[in-house]
Amino acid sequence: MVWIDINCDMGESFGNWRMGNDEGVMPYITSANIAGGYHAGDPHVMRETVELAAEHGVEIGVHPGLPDKMGFGRRTMDASPEELRDYVVYQLGALMGFARRHGATVQHVKPHGAMYSMLSDSDEHARAVMEGMLEVDPDLIYLATDMNIYEVAQDVEGLQAVFEGYIDLDYRADRSLIVEKEVDERDPELVADRFVSIATEGVVEAENGEQIDVPADSICIHGDNPNAVEILEAIHDRLDEHDIQLASLPEVV
Repeated sequence: MVWIDINCDMGESFGNWRMGNDEGVMPYITSANIAGGYHAGDPHVMRETVELAAEHGVEIGVHPGLPDKMGFGRRTMDASPEELRDYVVYQLGALMGFARRHGATVQHVKPHGAMYSMLSDSDEHARAVMEGMLEVDPDLIYLATDMNIYEVAQDVEGLQAVFEGYIDLDYRADRSLIVEKEVDERDPELVADRFVSIATEGVVEAENGEQIDVPADSICIHGDNPNAVEILEAIHDRLDEHDIQLASLPEVV
């Protein structure tokens, strides 16, 4: 039996602007990364997303970003390690408030966009954020998007970390992700094949055809993909056939 988590970035709507299909996706995942209000989200959307996660028994994590809604948190800022730590603690505290209201807890942290890139490029920034997490709650899990960050997390005393893989994005041979500006539909069966490959063998095919190691215990699905629900249905159809059991992050860490 293989145990694996499926996570999804959620709660990224704000005001009259809508992003993703949270209601359609939520029944198929085990962990929700909820925007903390800086790159996306607002108090009402945070509340609604926490309520939706609680209704479906999905574990909650914060998806903190840089304070840049116009750029959707994808533009690098000149921020010190201490400033990034404060940004994460601030957004984490906001989500914890909504979670507590609904009898839930926040289990993990997964930085978004340019913040994630800054942490990947700077061990000092990454360590500051991770140590800030532990100061808020020593049980929090860091969801690591690349191996650089994962290695830093393993060196932070007391921090639990889970490495995640991607199946609706393509990898380069160096394990970096190819992120397109426009999100297009993906072939559900092909994406489901990639899910099974990572879950059972820890490998996936890169854009050049090379098999690369992706030793992930959590797999991310993008909720803003136009056919995300169809992809998740195809994945769920493969679970029993390949003896795969979905589990939350605390169960796979």
